[in-house]
Amino acid sequence: MAAQPVEGAAVTALRTVFHRVRQAAERSGRLADDVRVVAVSKTKPVSLIRQVYDAGHRCFGENYVQEFIEKAPQLPQDIDWHFIGHLQSNKAKSLIAAVPNLSMVQGVDNAKIANHLDRAVSSIGRRPLPVMVQVNTSGEISKSGIEPSHCMELVKHVKFSCPNLVFSGLMTIGMPDYTSTPENFKTLSRCRVEICKELGMPENQCELSMGMSGDFELAIEMGSTNVRIGSTIFGPRDYSKKQQQQ
Repeated sequence: MAAQPVEGAAVTALRTVFHRVRQAAERSGRLADDVRVVAVSKTKPVSLIRQVYDAGHRCFGENYVQEFIEKAPQLPQDIDWHFIGHLQSNKAKSLIAAVPNLSMVQGVDNAKIANHLDRAVSSIGRRPLPVMVQVNTSGEISKSGIEPSHCMELVKHVKFSCPNLVFSGLMTIGMPDYTSTPENFKTLSRCRVEICKELGMPENQCELSMGMSGDFELAIEMGSTNVRIGSTIFGPRDYSKKQQQQ
């Protein structure tokens, strides 16, 4: 009998993440299928992403435009790509043009970037692009994201002034060490309640993207529908080349 191939560390880690997601969902009376796991592959080689893809995973996230547009064409077209970093408005068109299977941009935090994305989608003629509005729930000046008090205004802009974008939910990053407090998550949940009430949207049509490697179980227990898991799946980051690209 032939020996079975040894499963890569990233694939093993992915299976462990899904087990933990299922347990956290069950603790909060939810289904694991209600939570999207975005495998964040920034700084990681195409070969490692391919291992996780070959294990059956299809949803991946990238943070850097230049790296993203170099890697995406080397990988299968049925990947659901999410851009989850801070997007500069002058790079919106190149991102949209280079990644036709871009499924979502998580991180729209001002009207300018929304407008640039809207125009880029229109000029290329692709289907409307789902986006999430990024909210700064920790109150740090250095952190991207719109203030919670201005969230409604930006959501309305995306929804009513950007016909090529689809408002899909809210996203937050959390604290400097990439963990979040329950208060961060509560703030995002309150924003969703207010937005859905104002716009007459069912809450299940407004996603909450909150939770990363260090806190995704807490985030799920507090209602997250989208968790962004990087180092727990792929291992520590290598940022040595990033300084040259930004």
